[in-house]
Amino acid sequence: MRMNDLTKNLLLWVVVAVVLMVVFQSFSPRMAGGVGADSITYTQFLKEVDSGRVKSVDYTDETNLAVNAIRFKRTDGSEATVYGPRDDKLVDVLYSKNIEMTRQKPSTGPGFWSLVLNFLPVILIIGFWLFIMRQMQGGGGGAKGAMSFGKSRAKLQGEDQIKITFADVAGCDEAKEEVGELVDFLRDPTKFTKLGGKIPRGVLMVGPPGTGKTLLAKAIAGEAKVPFFSISGSDFVEMFVGVGASRVRDMFEQAKKHAPCIIFIDEIDAVGRHRGAGLGGGHDEREQTLNQLLVEMDGFEGGEGVIVIAATNRPDVLDPALLRPGRFDRQVVVGLPDVKGREQILRVHMRKLPLADDVVPMVIARGTPGFSGADLANLCNEAALFAARGSEKEVRMDHFDRARDKILMGAERRSMAMSEDEKTLTAYHEAGHAIVGRLVPEHDPVYKVTIIPRGRALGVTMYLPEGDRYSMNRVAIESQLCSLYGGRVAEELIFGGDKVTTGASNDIERATKMARNMVTKWGLSDELGPVAYGEEEDEVFLGRSVTQHKNVSDETARKIDEVVRSILDKAYSKTKTILTENLDKLHAMSQLLLQYETIDVPQIDAIMEGREPPPPAGWGKSDKDGGNNNDKGSPRPLPPIAGPAEQL
Repeated sequence: MRMNDLTKNLLLWVVVAVVLMVVFQSFSPRMAGGVGADSITYTQFLKEVDSGRVKSVDYTDETNLAVNAIRFKRTDGSEATVYGPRDDKLVDVLYSKNIEMTRQKPSTGPGFWSLVLNFLPVILIIGFWLFIMRQMQGGGGGAKGAMSFGKSRAKLQGEDQIKITFADVAGCDEAKEEVGELVDFLRDPTKFTKLGGKIPRGVLMVGPPGTGKTLLAKAIAGEAKVPFFSISGSDFVEMFVGVGASRVRDMFEQAKKHAPCIIFIDEIDAVGRHRGAGLGGGHDEREQTLNQLLVEMDGFEGGEGVIVIAATNRPDVLDPALLRPGRFDRQVVVGLPDVKGREQILRVHMRKLPLADDVVPMVIARGTPGFSGADLANLCNEAALFAARGSEKEVRMDHFDRARDKILMGAERRSMAMSEDEKTLTAYHEAGHAIVGRLVPEHDPVYKVTIIPRGRALGVTMYLPEGDRYSMNRVAIESQLCSLYGGRVAEELIFGGDKVTTGASNDIERATKMARNMVTKWGLSDELGPVAYGEEEDEVFLGRSVTQHKNVSDETARKIDEVVRSILDKAYSKTKTILTENLDKLHAMSQLLLQYETIDVPQIDAIMEGREPPPPAGWGKSDKDGGNNNDKGSPRPLPPIAGPAEQL
């Protein structure tokens, strides 16, 4: 609609400009009677007078002009126009030739069109300037124009426009209970005010990305049937000074007119960060916006029915004044859903999918620990896409399995050309991860191993937790360190120390970070004890961190490095012992990976138990059917397996 109005105005002004140009050409004597088909030169005119071909002459004697326009008629009836200098002898020549002359009365002053033509350039410039100004103001003060930068950018949705309710929000029952009384207040405020109660003026929703904070805010407005203002924290501050504070004032003024209503500020950490986080006043504009927000939230009178809901996944960076009672005095944690919550979310997203009979939401929920609501929505969408590629009429369980593998491990890159030597090295690398992960205690079960390049990795060993885990003990952490070193140790044992590759770079980086956290954050080292060393590295604020001093001495830092190194050396040595004692299983699993490229739990269990591994499920089917199209003839002979492995 906005672009249509702009196009119409632009076309209107183009038409006006064209009309004025036509008028200018029509009334300009030089344009109208210029050199053309009915014009001749002054010399030709004099020759025709001498030859007697001119019958009559009509001219205007303008005393204030150096050039006269002469209109004459020939003896053959044709007419022509000539422009010539003021020549007093011309009249005598015409009398001598008995040519009829008509002299027009000279004009007494400039006429209307003459004035218009003289001022036409100025009129066009003023008109164009007015047109540009009107467009910049958004057609008379709209919120989209460049000159309306002081207006609020909040989008208003009426009570009838929001169709989302609590029935569309799943997996966060506690959060819905917390905000349920907001709905009751918006529906019937007197229920609280007559007993002296006050509804929270601000509610801050805290949680990881994709957990449904924005969806829950819309559901509150949809349940209460009230207007809903939505804006992002980045929409306040721009290049002009004072814009942010002006937009905050305008937003609350609009909200008061539509009360009771909800103001939702998404990603409030963009404007609500801790003040004093900059050096030299570089963040003064953002701080002014935050100050205005603080004043507005604590300034409007109770009972106006304006509730501010904000969402962030960085509550630790918010200014303390923003979180005090009277402003955002209630924090609602919207965390990652548990297995029951994931099942509820899956059922919501599966409403529009034609599901096969083998699809069980609870099974999918158990296999997706750590997934957020957005991840589960993406899982359902990817499964539907896999079914569509295969021209299926229903979404089957194997489509969800393939979608989960794609999300967790990345998309397959079968077109990537790898040499046989590199494939063999990758197979031993991933087999090392899998075998160590199976043999160390309290480690997540190995779910799938593949040497098909996925994402940016040449191969992937995927672990799938049996349930939701919220904390880890020392044994589980040390087991993870061993499994991370499994690939590097396998390369060293099979190909020698000189042939190890850079494929373990990410494994080494993760292991080093985990070991350092054991020492400096989690207090899991016997040498240094339960002490936190070093400042928090997750959030660094310019202007705050530069004024802090290092709280670890050089001697302590050296000791930390020594303890970290000892933890990693211990894990590396334990990993080498495990793989040395299970070298036959390492060879068997790598050969199986070279044959099938991807193996699952049944094949891994068979190798670890000393049995002949069965082929993977769907082996020999085409990609269209969802299987691996890797059948290249007879399987390679596998080396004998000594016996079942024992846990270390």
